Amino acid sequence: MDSNKKTFLKNFIWNSLGTGINAFNSLFFSIGVTIINGLTTAGIFSLGYATASILYTVAMYSGRLCQVTDVENKIKDKDYIANRILTCLFMAVCAVIFLLIKQYTGLKTTVFALLAVFRGIEAFADILYGIMQKNDLLYKAGQSLTIKGVVGLALFILVDYITKNIIYACLTLVIVNIFFLIVFDYFIVTKKLIKKDEKLNKNNVLSILKSEFFVFANSFAGIYILNAPKYAIDSYLNNEELQAIYGYIMMPATVMTLFTQFIVMPFLGKLKDMYEKKELKEIEKVTFKIKLIVIAFGAFAVLAAFLLGPEFLGLIYGGIDLTPYRMNLCIIIGSYIFYAISYVNLVTLTTIRHTFVQFVIYMISMVIAFIGSNILVNHFGINGATFACMTTLAIQFIMYTVATKIIMHNESKKIIKQA
Repeated sequence: MDSNKKTFLKNFIWNSLGTGINAFNSLFFSIGVTIINGLTTAGIFSLGYATASILYTVAMYSGRLCQVTDVENKIKDKDYIANRILTCLFMAVCAVIFLLIKQYTGLKTTVFALLAVFRGIEAFADILYGIMQKNDLLYKAGQSLTIKGVVGLALFILVDYITKNIIYACLTLVIVNIFFLIVFDYFIVTKKLIKKDEKLNKNNVLSILKSEFFVFANSFAGIYILNAPKYAIDSYLNNEELQAIYGYIMMPATVMTLFTQFIVMPFLGKLKDMYEKKELKEIEKVTFKIKLIVIAFGAFAVLAAFLLGPEFLGLIYGGIDLTPYRMNLCIIIGSYIFYAISYVNLVTLTTIRHTFVQFVIYMISMVIAFIGSNILVNHFGINGATFACMTTLAIQFIMYTVATKIIMHNESKKIIKQA
């Protein structure tokens, strides 16, 4: 095996491991809180984590995708770091505004605030991971995610078990992430990768905000779409236990998206190279294979959910009876297959720099999610939340599939004419 293949394999394994552990951590957090603190606190944690994750997209803004697929390399590492500092500050402002509007209780406010800080630190770490990946050190980012994920989860559960206080447990997550960000991500790895003579370009910092606005808007809308039923439950049902139950049956489905992300992530550099060489057919072949893997994984997940899903989830959540929600679980997981395929199309269109059409798709999807979730949850409760999820993601999948086929066809025709 040559050195390039070894490096690719090492990057793939560590990135998959790190991303996978962090993908499941939210599930383990939820399990721990349910068993230790009960359903009501679990509902508060679930909504707080979901909201912090939406604000996470504000801090991420364009994310690592655009940073790694930056073909021209006009924007330097220090520019990306400065931009991420700005977006993290903006995330903090949005969090304060959200809390002022919602007027939550002391516990709900504190849990959300700490989770928002935790996710904000994760967002800043990701810009350093982007620098690692551009230097073909994605495995270092994977190592950081792996160790940080394991240590953070272990201490979160331990502190919560000892104190029976979710606030102390969330504070522990913040401390662990700050430590790894400073010691490992920056001083051990990234500091030596950033050129000392590299000067900060304020115009580049602002140009990222302008040029990647549609990518940010798509990410923000995307995660809102997935969590819209939760906010409808919060508004119309006002039941923390139902909030927790919906979080339980939705959690396995979110693994679909995260599974797709860590399958796609190692191919970003390869897709960028293909685009530079105008090899659109090769891009379609690679993404088609990824879609087949996603569909196969999704079909297995739906079958497993139907056979043993509620029983297994009920067992790991401390004996809660989730059997009345068997079909809800299967429908939501099936819906996330649509969303995972849409994500692969998102990567394709972002790589070839078609973001406006995605903005249109996401804005339409967000409107559908908002209206559908509020109407269906108000009339049908948690079943309405399930149907709203399915309808929104299916319509988004159709729009993404059609748009991707049309754009790739038109791009291919342009290349033929240029030749």
